[in-house]
Amino acid sequence: MNYLLPLVSVLLGYGIALVLKPKKKSNLKLLLAFSGSFLLSLTVMHLLPDVYETHNNAIGIFIMIGILFQIILEFFSKGAEHGHVHGHPNMTHIPWLLFISLCIHAFLEGFPVGHHEDNLAIGIAIHHLPIAIILTTFFINSHLNQKAIFVFMTTFAIMTPLGTFVSDYVPILSQFQTEITAIVIGILFHISSTIIFESSEGHKFNVAKVSMIVLGIVLAFFL
Repeated sequence: MNYLLPLVSVLLGYGIALVLKPKKKSNLKLLLAFSGSFLLSLTVMHLLPDVYETHNNAIGIFIMIGILFQIILEFFSKGAEHGHVHGHPNMTHIPWLLFISLCIHAFLEGFPVGHHEDNLAIGIAIHHLPIAIILTTFFINSHLNQKAIFVFMTTFAIMTPLGTFVSDYVPILSQFQTEITAIVIGILFHISSTIIFESSEGHKFNVAKVSMIVLGIVLAFFL
């Protein structure tokens, strides 16, 4: 499940965008708000206590490194990790900076998945589903050719399971598991909080959005 869920969620989002061609941005923003809330809640309730139980005094530094690293990645991805994409109306080739930064982001997200049962895999999967829908819709509207879209989304789908695989089967990484997890926590903190505050126009809260946020918190609590 740790390998399958993040992979299937991206491919499912890709398929939904191709078949249904969603037009209502408000529905996607609500889905983003739920995914951001769910991911942030999982991070706070599950990942954060685990790393601080190790009594490593440097944990806070590594979390801040993760936040800073994600900010740097977003200079190249333009915020695609939280559903914020812009581009040219006629795209002739894969946007490589976006592609590389998203793949790095997804790859790192996979590292702690194998060490936290299925709950983090579910969180990453729920996070990736609306992102995949938004990215695919963006590429279609930018007239990027179908083959390039397929290559981009398939590679993106593989990266998180690949990160989990590397974390599980490269022994030297186990020595730095706590530090790597702390860096990923910083990445997830930045991504999920940004999603929550960017998922409505004008950064205003409304009943539907708050309901999605509360639902995400409740579901994360019971996992």
